[in-house]
Amino acid sequence: MANRIMLNQTSYHGAGAIAEIVNEAKAHDYKKAFVCSDPDLIKFQVSTKVTDLLDQAGLSYEIYSNIKANPTIENVQTGVAAFKKSGADYIIAIGGGSSMDTAKAIGIIIANPEFEDVRSLEGVAPTRKPCVPIIAVPTTAGTAAEVTINYVITDVERKRKFVCVDPHDMPIIAVVDPEMMSSMPKGLTASTGMDALTHAIEGYTTKAAWEMTDMFHLKAIEIISKSLRGAVANTPEGREGMALGQYIAGMGFSNVGLGIAHSMAHTLGAVYDTPHGVACAMMLPIVMEYNADCTGEKYREIARAMGVEGVDAMSQEEYRKAAVAAVRKLSEDVGIPSKLEAIKASDLDFLAESAHADACAPGNPKDASVEDLKELFRKIM
Repeated sequence: MANRIMLNQTSYHGAGAIAEIVNEAKAHDYKKAFVCSDPDLIKFQVSTKVTDLLDQAGLSYEIYSNIKANPTIENVQTGVAAFKKSGADYIIAIGGGSSMDTAKAIGIIIANPEFEDVRSLEGVAPTRKPCVPIIAVPTTAGTAAEVTINYVITDVERKRKFVCVDPHDMPIIAVVDPEMMSSMPKGLTASTGMDALTHAIEGYTTKAAWEMTDMFHLKAIEIISKSLRGAVANTPEGREGMALGQYIAGMGFSNVGLGIAHSMAHTLGAVYDTPHGVACAMMLPIVMEYNADCTGEKYREIARAMGVEGVDAMSQEEYRKAAVAAVRKLSEDVGIPSKLEAIKASDLDFLAESAHADACAPGNPKDASVEDLKELFRKIM
């Protein structure tokens, strides 16, 4: 079977990269932007860094901000209606995964109106047309939604998140500017950074991993491990490293999938509104321990990429423990809790069943039963 790699048509990286948005809009002869950005980014004038450039260039736009941290079906539905009224012909998504995921769903439905029932997009929907052109501008260093074919929507009514995987949703342009991330508070920097590390480690160990994605994921693990503590301290070097590291992780996992750390994190987010990166950080070392006996020598390379010394002299058991310990230490250093007090024993059946049904679960290197997942959830209670 052929291995497939899908990436943006164009991506820009580095401080000041947002200036290229105007050039790209003009080069494509776009007429009006539908700017998707969440209320906090507008309130704190992060989105203004982009809209000011559009104003200066005389480019028309309309802002849509009915976007929650875990975007809902309703956020998508009202966005579709707003886009139709706006007269826009492209989307600029400014924000973290919430803004970009909402933009992807809106863009897909506008181009494929037969999928106006948002739930019909779950899994691998057979859409026929590329979504409305998206220029994605991440403000967090974590989700890598700007370079993935995935998006996640919350079904509030059914208390679940559903993953959509669609090559037609890929933003045509990614603008990864670390200066857009400099105002992120410490907690958000830490949680989104641990989401990026989870992408890299799960992508490296997933069943579909192969040489090219291994290259991306190991480099991402190395950069993230070196940069996250600095990014939380808001150093320029840390911000730049995380902006690049999370994107490289996205280049990999978008093409090979993830595992049960993400399945379980999606469930925690849907039921308790737990921030996605926090949920990933809690689950990652626990899932790594569970998966260890199905990963061959890969934990040695994870430990090496995370800066652990002397791995070549270690036994398999030692380097596996060292890799997990390095992940736990990084998570602890950036202030992520290891327990979730909200979890109730009465919820365990629902949590485990939801995680088992999640689209990320089949990629896990070790097949996990509902009972296995219940026991893993117990470890963060």
